Amino acid sequence: MKENLNFSYFIPTKIWFGPGSLEKLREEKLPGRKALIVISAGGSMKRLGYLDRLTDILKSKGVEYVVFDKILPNPIKKHVMEGAQIAREEKCDFVIGLGGGSSIDSAKSIALMAKNDGDYWDYIVGGTGKGKKPEKGALPIVAITTTAGTGTEADPWTVITNEETNEKIGYGNEYTFPTLSIVDPELMLSVPPHLTAYQGFDAFFHAVEGYIANIATPVSDLYALKSVELIAKYLPVCVKNGSDLTARTYVALANTLSGFVESTSSCTSEHSMEHALSAFHPELPHGAGLIMLSEAYHTFFASKIPERYINLARAMGVDVDSLPEEERPFAFVKALKKLQEECGVANLKMSDYGIKEDEIEKLAKNAMETMGGLFEMDRYKLSFEEVVEIMRKAYK
Repeated sequence: MKENLNFSYFIPTKIWFGPGSLEKLREEKLPGRKALIVISAGGSMKRLGYLDRLTDILKSKGVEYVVFDKILPNPIKKHVMEGAQIAREEKCDFVIGLGGGSSIDSAKSIALMAKNDGDYWDYIVGGTGKGKKPEKGALPIVAITTTAGTGTEADPWTVITNEETNEKIGYGNEYTFPTLSIVDPELMLSVPPHLTAYQGFDAFFHAVEGYIANIATPVSDLYALKSVELIAKYLPVCVKNGSDLTARTYVALANTLSGFVESTSSCTSEHSMEHALSAFHPELPHGAGLIMLSEAYHTFFASKIPERYINLARAMGVDVDSLPEEERPFAFVKALKKLQEECGVANLKMSDYGIKEDEIEKLAKNAMETMGGLFEMDRYKLSFEEVVEIMRKAYK
């Protein structure tokens, strides 16, 4: 496939990046006078003191706030609607997402629904969504990420599950880019090893999928290959020694780059497949689901688009040119397995999360029906039977 030399570039987010960046908020003109702060239900933002640090800064700037603390690791529509109702009732004029991807994604969706009528699913494209245009835009969004996983601080995307229909669908537009993002690796030092790995691999697959997507551009390729390089080099260091601030900073950079990839290219069907897994099994961490699928998925696609996978292997530090030609595309898969072993996530099993093999056809159907748009981003068009085959191989 020829290089895509026709593209648009639009990332309207101001980003403060680097250790100590949270304090940059003191210098910033915030986009409103009263914030809805969106955090997870887990309590870590309060326990670690990050919420107090944020509210102290807001108070010093004379900005009022309300805290909404119900967000789940796989966020649900009910909480989007509830948060939007609170934002309206409290007359909040902007939304702050503090935490990981689930909190920031929820903040984006809440910001949208605080200004638009009806149900969140009225605006979703795919599945039972009605695909309406949000005529009133969204409240301004400030993203303060405490994890390196989704790149959501640098892209418009938000992923929410409709718990009534088991549909987990991504959504985004020009309104759902953050106005301002803070990427402070010091806030990531507390993430435990297994979550560091899951989150890091989510960013990794955002970059990889953005590189193999059929709408990739020379710009997204630059971001993607650098993100892959940094994660391959530094994620194992973060998993083994979470207090290594240099390694955390490089993985945070890789994550933000993966958000740039998501803004200039797209995920592919691997993400659709994982969304089906965690839509029906919400206790499954998204990154873990991607890891489970990855060997089978990328072995299949390496045989279809070898040149892209050779470049990905190079980005991971493999001396591809020394290998026999027929082995070169699959060198990426070998390097991927090695990276998973180094990060202690090579033996994850779907059955550990209650997924049964006889569900696979239902899950494949859900993936293709709810997030069929990402299948259109593949350079090879998968049949239903091939999706089932990939998922079965991943299961075993």
